[in-house]
Amino acid sequence: MTTQYKLYIDNQFVAPDGDDYFPAVNPYTGETHAMVPQASDAQVAAAVAAARRAYETVWSKTNGLERAKLMIRLADLLEANAERMGILETTDNGKVIRETGAQMLFAARAYRFFAGTADKIFGQTIPLDQKDVFDFTRREALGVCVLITAWNSPMGLLSNKLAPALAAGNCVIIKPSEHASCTTLEFAKLVDEAGFPPGVINIVTGDYRVGQALTRHGRVDRVSFTGSPEVGRKIAADAGERLIPVTLELGGKSPNIIFEDADLDKAVVGALAGIFAATGQTCIAGSRLLVQRGVYDEVVRRLAERAKTIKLGNPLDKTTEMGTAANEPQFKRILGKIDAAKAEGATIVTGGKAASGDGLEKGFFIEPTIFRDVSNKSELAQEEVFGPVLAVIPFDTEEEAVAIANDTKYGLASGVWTTNLSRAMRMVRAINAGTVWVNTYRAAQVMAPFGGFKDSGFGKERGVMALEEFLQTKNVMIDFSLEERDPFALKM
Repeated sequence: MTTQYKLYIDNQFVAPDGDDYFPAVNPYTGETHAMVPQASDAQVAAAVAAARRAYETVWSKTNGLERAKLMIRLADLLEANAERMGILETTDNGKVIRETGAQMLFAARAYRFFAGTADKIFGQTIPLDQKDVFDFTRREALGVCVLITAWNSPMGLLSNKLAPALAAGNCVIIKPSEHASCTTLEFAKLVDEAGFPPGVINIVTGDYRVGQALTRHGRVDRVSFTGSPEVGRKIAADAGERLIPVTLELGGKSPNIIFEDADLDKAVVGALAGIFAATGQTCIAGSRLLVQRGVYDEVVRRLAERAKTIKLGNPLDKTTEMGTAANEPQFKRILGKIDAAKAEGATIVTGGKAASGDGLEKGFFIEPTIFRDVSNKSELAQEEVFGPVLAVIPFDTEEEAVAIANDTKYGLASGVWTTNLSRAMRMVRAINAGTVWVNTYRAAQVMAPFGGFKDSGFGKERGVMALEEFLQTKNVMIDFSLEERDPFALKM
């Protein structure tokens, strides 16, 4: 049965103008499982207008305690529906069920965490030079925010943005990727059941035209985007035209560094999880594995042996370890990157092509692929593949590892594997990335801030720092003296 979704505007489920739908294709079966609405420019404008009206008439007047109650109700509903929502997300983007199910619970935790901050948004009192002037600040919501998410983790990425936006007191318009919109549209039903006032949360879907209509709209106060650097630059340019702030969570080419003194059992597992979990379709993938020469051959051997045993198959099967590429364009893009690496002369250790076998015939499966002795100057080491492709790079010294790690236009995440605490702390200081994991990789907590440097974007998601992305500061100065002032003098 094919589900036909509707847009969610001003607490109404609305069919697209002209009955304009496009198919959502299951990347495992190749079959259409849902029809997704293509919002018109008029419907995008209606969503922005609804959000603006809600902010000015209701939400800006709703205190933090009441916002928190609604967010906790939403968290409860998402948690109660986690299994169903996980199945839908796996069906929509091919990620294995044990990850998508966990991401629903992660998202619910985010709404609860930020609900706890909604009534704790404090200003400051500021002592001035003048004893009879009182100065204080107010922390206020921005107003209307656009939240644009990617296809690899729609609900997890949305919680990074929506939870702090609501806690801070903003109204929102959500635009998911056209390649994975279904869980976000299903989420609209939970929002509706939670009882948010009309217009506080709006959801519009469609291709790049919907995104452009939102980012170029004159009554939007902030854009938060997760996706490619190429699109991020366009969004930043649109925002710059109107002088509104943006949060950009973009790509990565993250170094995962194994030293000779590392616990190799843990390090190899971390390296595998860093690149082959989520089929490598994650911005934090440890796609560059830097290994010190003393253990280089041993690490490559272990990686190859384990990569060959990774179980590919139905993403809804809890024993499956790696699912599909999320969609056909991404499938072809990853294979093209592999072919380019071969042509560039990279030495392949294992994998390197589309996967075949029983149960894999219709899906966008790619073999777990490892290249060794990769030059950090190569395209394979410098350009994001966003797939299950690992570039292994040897190094000799700690200084060389730092130089290689930082020799990239990206700066999102990194990993360090060592039993030497002093070395670990030196590496933490030296690596130019927004996240440094030590003796772990691809770990996330809602209270820990996340965000990158350089071409990986700017701004923070998760943690109390994320609230700052959705707040602005107003300064208030009250002169309560009885002294007469010179009207033409600067009041200092």
